[in-house]
Amino acid sequence: MNTDEVRDKYLKFFEKRGHKIIPPAPLVLENDPTTLFTSSGMQPLVPYLMGEVHPEGKRLTDSQPAIRVGDIEDVGDNRHTTFFEMLGNWSLGDYFKAEQLPWVWEFLTQELGLPKEKLYVSIFEGDESVPRDEESYEIWKSLGVPTDHILEYGVDKNWWSRSGVPENMPEGEIGGPDSEIFFEFDSVKHDPRFGEHCHPNCDCGRFLEIGNSVFIQYIKKNGKLTELPQKNVDFGGGLERLVAVTNNDPDIFKIDIFASLIGKIEDLTSKKYEGEESAMRIIADHIRAANALSNAGVIPGNKLQSYVMRRLIRRAVVKLKSLKSEVSKDDFMALTDSEVIIEEVGKFIKTLDQGLKEFEKLENVDGKIAFDLYQTYGFPLEITLELALERGHKINVDEFKKAFGKHQEKSRTSSAGVFKGGLADHSIEVTRLHTVHHLVLAALQKTVDPKISQKGSNINAERMRMDFNFSRKLTEDEVGKVEALVNEKIAEDLEVTKKIMPKSDAEKLGAQMEFAKKYPDNVSVYFIGSIDLPFSVEFCGGPHVAKLSEIHGRVKITKEESVAAGVRRIYAIIE
Repeated sequence: MNTDEVRDKYLKFFEKRGHKIIPPAPLVLENDPTTLFTSSGMQPLVPYLMGEVHPEGKRLTDSQPAIRVGDIEDVGDNRHTTFFEMLGNWSLGDYFKAEQLPWVWEFLTQELGLPKEKLYVSIFEGDESVPRDEESYEIWKSLGVPTDHILEYGVDKNWWSRSGVPENMPEGEIGGPDSEIFFEFDSVKHDPRFGEHCHPNCDCGRFLEIGNSVFIQYIKKNGKLTELPQKNVDFGGGLERLVAVTNNDPDIFKIDIFASLIGKIEDLTSKKYEGEESAMRIIADHIRAANALSNAGVIPGNKLQSYVMRRLIRRAVVKLKSLKSEVSKDDFMALTDSEVIIEEVGKFIKTLDQGLKEFEKLENVDGKIAFDLYQTYGFPLEITLELALERGHKINVDEFKKAFGKHQEKSRTSSAGVFKGGLADHSIEVTRLHTVHHLVLAALQKTVDPKISQKGSNINAERMRMDFNFSRKLTEDEVGKVEALVNEKIAEDLEVTKKIMPKSDAEKLGAQMEFAKKYPDNVSVYFIGSIDLPFSVEFCGGPHVAKLSEIHGRVKITKEESVAAGVRRIYAIIE
């Protein structure tokens, strides 16, 4: 099967079972506090998993493009990618294990025609705080899965929460056990480097995880896990991996969406994929991911999403150079239509050439120098190792890793709060400031410029921060007018009302919406003030106060500054 066929089968399968197909979220999600990118289908749905009512109902399904930065170093094997599509289906307090597991089994074995004997499943083995998942075990047995194909793992493998294992979950965090599905490739022999015995969670490549049903049934309260009133199902299955297993081929880079790109790389280098798999996989994946980022409006740079894009492009250039001694912008014009990628390639080729010249001047290359080459010229370690080996030098890799580790720690400490956007949690304080966020945006539009729109936000228990489009610094008078209008509306104790309505009707009302986000046919809209003549109306998933007197204080604008060309940032607190 090809990619379109598998995606179409999946969405139609769950649509027939009462699921509404929802549009994917933007790849760069402005209002999420956990990551630079949308990294899974459930990420934009957290408010609804926490109990918010979704405008499209309790059964949802989609195909979500995603990027996982943590997988960059793993790309090169036959199954890891940084950019991928995640097929998902959700139950928001509707069905649970008894319906979910048989449906997934039916889809895999009947719709995709996967041999049952090649499928293995795993369940949560239980610990001192959560019992063994007996229900999932019995369901898998009733479906005909042999007991030796049902594996049990602990919290490190079969538990999900955004914070990891139960002990790391903060107060108010949701999570639960999961049940994974693996496909076995008979053609792959176990590699003893990964352990004496092979098993579904082994990394030797014989098994490939193709799906995971998460049962979100717990919440952390008073330091303990307690049952959620609303039990949810969150399923995710990698589209590329599912296509690969339908073809019984462990190499996902041989599926249709990579075939053309790999073919172009072969033409450029006059080399075959067989024998050069690792380098060609990295080039294909990184260019595909960079294209997705370019389409999302990201431009290569030194910070945040821009830095990730730059890193992907540079790794692709270095890998192409390892296959083809002379690399030019023209080479990449055959691989992408993105002008920003091609421009970045041109800049890096000059930097790369300068780095090679510097390398030639060195009499010795140790771990520290290898790191300096990486930091200054973007040289990946493996390239420095190859060049050093040609000159008879041995590099202390541990020394490089030590320097790199210090660099990473320093980067985390200067960027810990920078990456965050959206709501820190759903506490009372954050809920109040989230409502203030709506008020400030509306006040900016009414007192400064009606064309102002939100470009990003971060809200915690102490303060609200919002980015908005505007070409100049606000005057003190403008800041004062915004603050005064917000507090005037709070004093009027306007009501906050949520309505679920057709997207087209909300657009006619002039409802504010998140930039570049795709919305479903029915949307959740919050009105501040009367619905007929509101002070503020926005597409939003909540949470909010019921009326403005619940803000319990006056709003004070504490700062207004520039963050980028044409983008300003404003801060506010509740006094």
